[in-house]
Amino acid sequence: MVEKAKAEDGGKARRAPSMPMARDPAAAVAEEYEAARRKGTREALELFIARHGDDPLAEQARADLQRLSR
Repeated sequence: MVEKAKAEDGGKARRAPSMPMARDPAAAVAEEYEAARRKGTREALELFIARHGDDPLAEQARADLQRLSR
């Protein structure tokens, strides 16, 4: 039976479907910051800060909020 299975698939071993590579979390946060910055609203920046308050980009978002307040 094994020989028959090998003959049917041309001798190629079947591989299990692979999982996609995990996404870089820093890249995802950077994209979210850019989206908030492009939106340019207080709400978008505040949401970014609430989600990523410990990320270095949160400081930039806080500075962006300061500029919006002026």
